[in-house]
Amino acid sequence: MKLNILVVAGDGIGPEVTGEAVAVLEEIAALGGHQFTFTEERIGGVAIVQDGTPLPKETLDAALASDAVLLGAVGGNEFNSLPPDKRPEAGLLQIRAALGGFANLRPAFAFKELTVNSPLRPEVVDGSDILFVRELLGGLYFGQPREWNRAQGEAWNTMRYTKDEVARVARVAFDLARNRRKKLTSVDKANVLEVSQLWRATVNEVAAEFPDVAVEHQYVDAMAMHLMNRPRDFDVVVTENLFGDILSDEAAVITGSLGMLPSATIGGKVNLYEPVHGSAPDIAGKGLANPLGAILTGALVLRHSAGLEAEAAAVESAVRKVLEQGFRTPDLARANREGFPVLSTKEMGAKVRETVKEQLSAVSS
Repeated sequence: MKLNILVVAGDGIGPEVTGEAVAVLEEIAALGGHQFTFTEERIGGVAIVQDGTPLPKETLDAALASDAVLLGAVGGNEFNSLPPDKRPEAGLLQIRAALGGFANLRPAFAFKELTVNSPLRPEVVDGSDILFVRELLGGLYFGQPREWNRAQGEAWNTMRYTKDEVARVARVAFDLARNRRKKLTSVDKANVLEVSQLWRATVNEVAAEFPDVAVEHQYVDAMAMHLMNRPRDFDVVVTENLFGDILSDEAAVITGSLGMLPSATIGGKVNLYEPVHGSAPDIAGKGLANPLGAILTGALVLRHSAGLEAEAAAVESAVRKVLEQGFRTPDLARANREGFPVLSTKEMGAKVRETVKEQLSAVSS
């Protein structure tokens, strides 16, 4: 298997966690005789400093020429005074739009070993396994017109969707639900917003193509509550851009840490992969970052771009086994078992690689 992967590690802890994800992918390639080629380019704050733009042309060209893009995180406090279209996050929105991926897959599943990290009761969290499908190219993040009129002291954004945009992401979600527990929850605000009324009507139309999948609708405010009091009731959750961003971050309560959440953006020219967490500049360079979200993001690269399901499952299993053994990073230290050290970013990455090697070697022998 040959795969050309562009690595855009970004800012803050991005290079640290992405480095561990790349190391796991390199281990997979070595064990399976695959040819993974990694190239590096800049995005976000580091690109603003060195190139004067959050998304240099060289980065975009390399992304479009790759088989997959692995991104770390972007952002930093020093850029907060810049206009929105000049900030590091603008580079992220630009590369998403250029690659064309419209379906952002964000799995959030409870690790039994981390339930003590959640403020929710273990019996509420344990067994939760939710796949968020967030529409990524529409809504408030991309809708026009948008402006901040400083002189008049007002600003505006536009939430806009077409029927086709809703239908295509709904079909992705239904198809994924069909291969899971056959239940789909669509989240909107149809009691208030016309765009949500379009969303709900379109999801209902698409549902007719998937009679084997049960469909329900939830208002976003009610869904935020239900995620906290009955997360095990949900399977695949499909929603628009802003709601998906907020709800999938809220799901970190289920996993025990935001550092545990991976994501994959599919449906465009090139798939884009990134952990859900941000750049966390306050802990950058200290070896405190949790690399497991990035490593699990690497598993999604194996699944969706390389077609290596067994290897993807091996990475996910290795993460679970390392946690079962009691190893933790600082953000997970509350769930640390007595006698096991709290690991640095690099130490946790090495532990996962060691476990992946053991598992794949056992399968091949």
